[in-house]
Amino acid sequence: MPLLLRLMLPFALGYWLSYVFRVINAVVAPDIMASLQLDAATLGLVSSAYFLTFAACQLPLGILLDRYQTRTIASILLCVAAAGSLIFGLAESTSMLWIGRGLIGIGVSACLMAAFKTYTLWLKPEQLPMTNGLQLMFGGLGALSATVPVEWALALTDWRTLFIGLAGLCIAVALLTRQLVPASQLQRSSQTFVQDLRQVLQVIRTPAFYQLAPASMLSQALFVAVQSLWAGEWLRQVNGLSATDSADMLMLSAASMAAGFLLLGSLASQLARFGITAMQVSFCGMLVFLGSLLWIQLQPDQAPWAAWVLFGCFGTSGTLMFAGLSQAFPAALSGRISTSLNLGIFLAAFLLQWGMGALAGFWQADTNGHYPPEAYRFALAAGTAVQALGLCWFLLCRYRQSSKTAST
Repeated sequence: MPLLLRLMLPFALGYWLSYVFRVINAVVAPDIMASLQLDAATLGLVSSAYFLTFAACQLPLGILLDRYQTRTIASILLCVAAAGSLIFGLAESTSMLWIGRGLIGIGVSACLMAAFKTYTLWLKPEQLPMTNGLQLMFGGLGALSATVPVEWALALTDWRTLFIGLAGLCIAVALLTRQLVPASQLQRSSQTFVQDLRQVLQVIRTPAFYQLAPASMLSQALFVAVQSLWAGEWLRQVNGLSATDSADMLMLSAASMAAGFLLLGSLASQLARFGITAMQVSFCGMLVFLGSLLWIQLQPDQAPWAAWVLFGCFGTSGTLMFAGLSQAFPAALSGRISTSLNLGIFLAAFLLQWGMGALAGFWQADTNGHYPPEAYRFALAAGTAVQALGLCWFLLCRYRQSSKTAST
């Protein structure tokens, strides 16, 4: 089997699974709420457990991927995801749902970073942009698979069976990863684990990181928080769409996200010839994402498909910041820079997804557990304001840096 296929097949399937788990609650949320009598705040807390545990894994994960075989780390963690999916599917209480969802977050935390690390070790530099783009596209396909296909599956079975089936898929992909990905030659570090961790913490405190990272973190965090849960509730409760029409709109947005991964990467490569950096492309994309959120909120009685297409296509613009940040540090730290940024993204996603549910909970739910449109409008407006603050911080830091340069 060609090397590229041996590498991409298991890692692409793993990232596909990661996104299925990330987005599926947007479709199955009504069934879970009805089955276990959950309110919006509790649903937000349960769903966001994925992001909290995912974030908690990022710093040690970057160090582990530098020290051990990526195929070993990825396959073991996928087995953890399988256990979490099984627990979630069998859960009869909120605490078991939270534990299951949290284990899923741990289990899929290496799906993208392990792939990037492996591709760097085995492929030529000129192969990496397209390979990374294809890897990210499979995440978009995972988001796509968690919309209308899940709605169809719910017509045949229930949400519990879906999660039990996903547990089996996790085991299959773990075995495939272990079998297909070749072992790499490791360069053992002379530093201790604590020293490695301390080095990462020093990097986070540098101006190059804290000036650039917040815009990407908050934009990406809001995107995944909305896409993976609250988009479905918005479409059903604010726009008044049926479950089927809501899933169709989520599918359109997810398809746009898959296309956006390739579009933004290609656009950044083309514009680099004219001196336009990936960081500038990323910032402009995040502005378009902000505009799509405002469009969605300014037409609460409609569900403009164009706005949801822009939401999906440009919601991932913050990922282009990864390249800009990596170039600001030594190559030996690139893996840990990416996982540090991922830590911020998913920690913020946890807080935003939970916080939006808590804000919606200030309104009284009806007898069916549904909140009034005003609750969701207030929650999404608050999230949008947080993202806008991240962009303002980026502009302020760039302005201060340019002023400082001009004065010297």
